Amino acid sequence: MADQYAHSGDNKRPTQIPVLRWEEPPEGPVLVLLDQTRLPAEEVELVCTDAPALVEAIRSLAVRGAPLLGVAGAYGVALAAVRGFDVDDAAAALESARPTAVNLAVGVRRAHSAYRAVLDRGGDAREAAGAALAAAQRLHREDAEASTRMAGHGLALLDELLPGGGHRILTHCNTGSLVSGGEGTAFAVALAAHRVGRLRRLWVDETRPLLQGARLTAYEAARSGMAYTLLTDNAAGSLFAAGEVDAVLIGADRIAADGSVANKVGSYPLAVLARYHHVPFIVVAPVTTVDPGTPDGASIEVEQRPGHEVTEITAPQVPVAGAEAGGGIPVAPLGTQAYNPAFDVTPPELVTAIVTEEGVVSPVTTEALADLCARSRQVTIS
Repeated sequence: MADQYAHSGDNKRPTQIPVLRWEEPPEGPVLVLLDQTRLPAEEVELVCTDAPALVEAIRSLAVRGAPLLGVAGAYGVALAAVRGFDVDDAAAALESARPTAVNLAVGVRRAHSAYRAVLDRGGDAREAAGAALAAAQRLHREDAEASTRMAGHGLALLDELLPGGGHRILTHCNTGSLVSGGEGTAFAVALAAHRVGRLRRLWVDETRPLLQGARLTAYEAARSGMAYTLLTDNAAGSLFAAGEVDAVLIGADRIAADGSVANKVGSYPLAVLARYHHVPFIVVAPVTTVDPGTPDGASIEVEQRPGHEVTEITAPQVPVAGAEAGGGIPVAPLGTQAYNPAFDVTPPELVTAIVTEEGVVSPVTTEALADLCARSRQVTIS
């Protein structure tokens, strides 16, 4: 079997990847992002000086992942405020940059509310900008703390469901440091299992069409010295059939009030496979991903991506003969129509548990999620 084996005796190596930071050079504040479209071949940073640049980075997936989008959105509002741009326009543009990930809207609204609150009580624009930046920085810290707590809750759940260790975990898309102020969501749980010697294998779905698993999760697993194996999405069923999967761990971009989970397209088929093969299907996400205003899965707006992501293979960082820089190599006849939803929705009855920083919800019900959100609000207020 062609795979990557863990490095021995080096579980304390630094794994967190600096994906986003606020800087204040002499020419003015900027938001610096690791361009995730260039990974794993190159580690290149983008410098955003205004909200439109950040909107483009979000839409192009240079910055991605539900928790990190919330942090980026908050910083985008602060950037507009500090640089003297129209903050209301910036907030509206940022919030609509990607419709499915609710964390983006949460982050934008938090920074925007802090900005407006200062103005409403008679403060000046400079003070309001400072409040927006402070809100973004606070959200950034909270996300890192949430990541650590999710990892702890998730590891405890794995040990409860799968006593004895030796976990073989299948994951989809990318849910590590690249999507978080900390070490991530689902990936952080697998990393915690690795660090205590209870991860036998991380199965990494390639995650077509943009290969977030192959390009990003494998990149993070290699940096962390984890035992991992990459597979095409359509090979997952054979792994289940062979009894090689002990649990599925995924993240989420939006969780409806009833527990329906929107995540990277391909997640729902894994949930169906997991149910048939009696394998736990676990969602790991911060409480901010739960959207009480979305009643059910049918109410979740699913982003439709451009068809060329399916009909072409793009390698922007590698010069390819016959392909324009940044363009793609056709893999389908010219004019082929493509169905390319960015996400699919898994109903709550297929979800074994939802792991958050505030604890684990299982079974997944409307009442249990509402109680979790209420507890979270009480913690935030206190």
